[in-house]
Amino acid sequence: MTDTVKNTALFALVFGLIIISGFFQGWNNAMFIVNMGLISAVMAIGVNLQWGFAGLFNVGVMGFVALGGLAAVLVGMPATPGAFSAGGLGVVVALLLGAATIIAAVIVYRRMAAGRNRNLAITAILIFGFFVFRGFLDPSVSAIESVNPAATGYLGGLNPGSQDTYRDNGWIMLIAWPVGGLFAAAAAWMIGKAALGLRSDYLAIATLGIAEIIIAVMKNEDWLTRGVKNVVGVPRPVPYELDLQNSAAFVERAASLGFDPVEGSTIWVKLLYAVLFAIVLGIIFWLSQRALNSPWGRMLRAIRDNEVAAEAMGKDVTARHLQVFILGSAVCGIAGAMMTTLDGQLTPGSYQPLRFTFLIWVMVIVGGSGSNLGAILGGFLIWFLWVQVEPIGLFVMDIITSGMSDDSWLRAHLIDSAAQMRLMTMGVIMILVLRFSPRGLIPEK
Repeated sequence: MTDTVKNTALFALVFGLIIISGFFQGWNNAMFIVNMGLISAVMAIGVNLQWGFAGLFNVGVMGFVALGGLAAVLVGMPATPGAFSAGGLGVVVALLLGAATIIAAVIVYRRMAAGRNRNLAITAILIFGFFVFRGFLDPSVSAIESVNPAATGYLGGLNPGSQDTYRDNGWIMLIAWPVGGLFAAAAAWMIGKAALGLRSDYLAIATLGIAEIIIAVMKNEDWLTRGVKNVVGVPRPVPYELDLQNSAAFVERAASLGFDPVEGSTIWVKLLYAVLFAIVLGIIFWLSQRALNSPWGRMLRAIRDNEVAAEAMGKDVTARHLQVFILGSAVCGIAGAMMTTLDGQLTPGSYQPLRFTFLIWVMVIVGGSGSNLGAILGGFLIWFLWVQVEPIGLFVMDIITSGMSDDSWLRAHLIDSAAQMRLMTMGVIMILVLRFSPRGLIPEK
């Protein structure tokens, strides 16, 4: 069997499973799996750029995805009336002062000779700058968060519409996706400058810790993201279901296909999302393939395989690592903005390492590390299993326990355990793939 036939069969199998789920569970559910599979595939390509191309062990994927979601809010939501005048200028001044403090400390570190005087000077600058920073930030934040705290309580975003009309500017979300990539790229540059000199295991610890810091900031800085109160009503670049249901032409078209207006409108909206996400995935995949097959991509793989030999041939290993770290993180940021757009809300409390780091790594490893096509396959396959294993497990447990009495402790235990089928299945899949296809289902050539 040739590689082309094998790869085609694998993709046909995955999409066949999705189609079967559509017949048994409804096409709304199938389209949800497709859309989240597309987004997961984009995330997997981002991680594959870092690990598969350059061998960088980034365990902070969650943080970059969250920054993409933040970009969707800051670009797509309207400004909160009165919030900027209440404390926006103070926040801007505080952030500038914080940046100036860091720059001053760096300048002193570089220009003064090492010793006690330099340490004292840097300490004094940082302490003084911290108190000045908080002196401007705290009252400004309190003023912003007191503006209609039940409904807003944050600065809002850059959508030109008002609180009543901003949803009409759904096109702006197409701008938010690359902005999410820029946010993640900027964070990756700062992290990379500090952490890329570390050994792989220390790099993993550093990226995980920084990702947790990003999530903690998003949870607690209400003036920026509303914190755990969440931002709802993020506009969308596709029509709203209610508008479609009120359209006589759409209702007639849906009826001719055998769908009622509610189900038909929901499927149509998800189908439009799938087209947009597929275009983004196609562009990123094409660019990644071009990069992989370019001299730059071959140099990255040489660095991955033997850093010492590559450096001996004059390659700047740290600079190339920083480049690919920024690119992979930017791709994850784009996926994060796409996901927030699909959800229609930003929920900082929902960003968990299990979902947004571990699962993406499973997709890359199962699909094939170093293979962009494998990352896409892994994205669809693992997401399908992540969604379907729990209901299938519950169905199996119901059959197994059908002969037991309703008050049986064993029956209750087995049914309750069905929720853990997800984690067990991911572990079993990892073991099977690493045992029988250690390079993944579609390995790197």
